[in-house]
Amino acid sequence: MKMKAAVHYEIGKPVKVEDVTLDEPQANEVLVKVAATGICHSDIHFMHGHMPQPLPVVMGHEGAGVVERVGPGVTTLKPGDHVIMVVILSCGRCRHCIEGQPSVCQEWLNYHLMGTLPGGTKRLHKNGQELSHFFNQSSFAEYAVVTERTAIKVRDDAPLDVVCLLGCGTSTGIGAVINTAKFKAGETIAVFGCGGVGLSAIMAAKLCGADKIFAVDTNDMKLQKAKELGAEYLVNPSQEDPVQRIAALSGRGTSYTGGGVDHAIECTGNLTVMAQAFDSVRVAGNCVLAGMAPLGSKLSVDAWGFNVGKKIIGCVQGDVRAQIDIPAYVDLYMAGKLPIDKLISKRYKGLDHINEVIADLENGRVVRGVVVF
Repeated sequence: MKMKAAVHYEIGKPVKVEDVTLDEPQANEVLVKVAATGICHSDIHFMHGHMPQPLPVVMGHEGAGVVERVGPGVTTLKPGDHVIMVVILSCGRCRHCIEGQPSVCQEWLNYHLMGTLPGGTKRLHKNGQELSHFFNQSSFAEYAVVTERTAIKVRDDAPLDVVCLLGCGTSTGIGAVINTAKFKAGETIAVFGCGGVGLSAIMAAKLCGADKIFAVDTNDMKLQKAKELGAEYLVNPSQEDPVQRIAALSGRGTSYTGGGVDHAIECTGNLTVMAQAFDSVRVAGNCVLAGMAPLGSKLSVDAWGFNVGKKIIGCVQGDVRAQIDIPAYVDLYMAGKLPIDKLISKRYKGLDHINEVIADLENGRVVRGVVVF
């Protein structure tokens, strides 16, 4: 079929909205008519070449829509189902999937790095040339063909132009708190970076009954949004030292002598900020790294922290179990307990605005932007 899609041809250049061809879904795949897609900083990282991606590629990985057709062997979805397309593919067979860690499935990263769907094939073409898939999805397009295991069925009354954010950034932030940090009621937390991931982490900490929530960002607009979502303490690193501020307000002395939070969630991918997040946690506290640093970056932290029990924990899409957690997060949103809609600064009508929303996100003019088809 012919459709409009945003194709990325060259590192550091804008995408081009063009007519492309999309093949029919094959075995265990579904065709989804995209209703809305979020734009995530991960899209921008790959467009700038911070991570490898075969080009040309149709970008986008926070899509939601309605199943239009299913391929042979599909058993969990049918035409008319409302779905969120998630980043993580879980094969269900590898050691990590069997042990209950589908977010680090052995198969999905290989397929992503190849720019293909599972099985190593592509469904996207332009004038006879194959186009790569992004995160097994490519939702900057009117339609997407994805494997059924990455299309998560959700309730029909959930607004797709809101819950699409659960495809990556929002589920990462929520899961980083609930699944990765294993946050408990009454604990304290500092969130470094108040974009979509960080603000989602703040929502989750509020939901879990946090005692104190610190929000750290240089963008005052994002700090005010963090306050709206439940952060009591706002810290702007351009005006004060975040480690000292957090230590002073969370306990006595430095993070080695009683101060510091129980958990820090780092959401920027900036190496300096990662080190600050580690320094901000108490003795035996947890620092969760949810941000994406450029491939090959080396992190330097105070090694003495490990001698007093501090921990750095990696995080892949919030360690979500997509088939279980994503519908649950949707239910929490619909019940008014996770105000995901408050993350959306602006909706853009149609794919022709895709470079505008990318620029707005990159330049800090929006917290999250959503393209609505």
